[in-house]
Amino acid sequence: MNEKDFILRSNDLLPESGSHSWRSPSNIALVKYWGKKENQIPANPSISFTLDTCATTTSLEFKRLKEAGSDFSFELFFEDKPKESFKPKIRKFFERIEPYCPYLKQYHFTIRTSNSFPHSSGIASSASGMSALALCIMSLEKEIDGKMNDEYFNRKASFIARLGSGSACRSIEGDLVVWGSHKKTEGSSDLFGLKYPYEVHSLFKNYQDTILLVDKGEKQVSSTVGHELMHDHPFAASRFEQAHKNLDELQNVFREGDLDRFIEIVESEALTLHAMMMTSLPYFILMRPNTLEIINRIWAFRKESGSHICFTLDAGANVHVLYPESEKEEVNGFIERELVAYCQNGHYICDQIGFGAKKLDQ
Repeated sequence: MNEKDFILRSNDLLPESGSHSWRSPSNIALVKYWGKKENQIPANPSISFTLDTCATTTSLEFKRLKEAGSDFSFELFFEDKPKESFKPKIRKFFERIEPYCPYLKQYHFTIRTSNSFPHSSGIASSASGMSALALCIMSLEKEIDGKMNDEYFNRKASFIARLGSGSACRSIEGDLVVWGSHKKTEGSSDLFGLKYPYEVHSLFKNYQDTILLVDKGEKQVSSTVGHELMHDHPFAASRFEQAHKNLDELQNVFREGDLDRFIEIVESEALTLHAMMMTSLPYFILMRPNTLEIINRIWAFRKESGSHICFTLDAGANVHVLYPESEKEEVNGFIERELVAYCQNGHYICDQIGFGAKKLDQ
């Protein structure tokens, strides 16, 4: 599919009013996307676990205007309170998707959104938030185009979610999603996320993710700025090649249930992501001392116990602790004994693999 396939051709059957609600999860990348081209196109492919507990619930109420406005008409409420600071990002999102959703200026929208996790917790909500909003918009579009099938619905939802936040395109489906063109993944695309199409060993079912909240504050450098710094990065080409090779290898890992190689790839990806930050110009560090202490404790525990616990990181200080469901009791005991002390106010979130977004107003 190409970009033209996502343009709505007819606006003839616009509903007068209505509402749609979706709950969409966050996701955690195993092979990281860092660096992007124009229009939110990734510089390298990525693959992620879709999460379950960490999610955004969004409702979109729409009322048709007597005539289309010159600007987008919407109001936004976060946890039942007006949130003016969110509006510029939503307006930018509408601007980007308007060529594919030309009905947007025909409506006044009321957007109500909330997270299952505290907004200030240090968990990025752009993936869950933008995917939830994209799905609400697509539910409206499905009323306009009654012939739309589920596959097209999901692909366009992922396509427009990407234009709000790149990683949001990986939150529509689950449990594993690939985003970015990759020679060995049939159907993969830079334009939308694709549910991983190959065999996955039972060891990777119901995988656990405990998120240790090391730093709940706003990042000193935004992900948007970090992505831009990859344009002239001295190690960018090698990094992009590494991502392709790691995604190649993960296909064997997922098929064969090779947890040892899984750990090596996932932890290497996390550290490489932060190495790119530390070697860009300007350079920056998002890890904190407690991030490093947690990593060292995980390595020591794995060596002593033989556990298959491992870590990954997003573009921040918080640590995602990944482990098979069969080791849940043992690993949770270790987290409570040794790792919680390094979390801000002792806060952490227990999550696991999820299977994508859910419509709430069936």
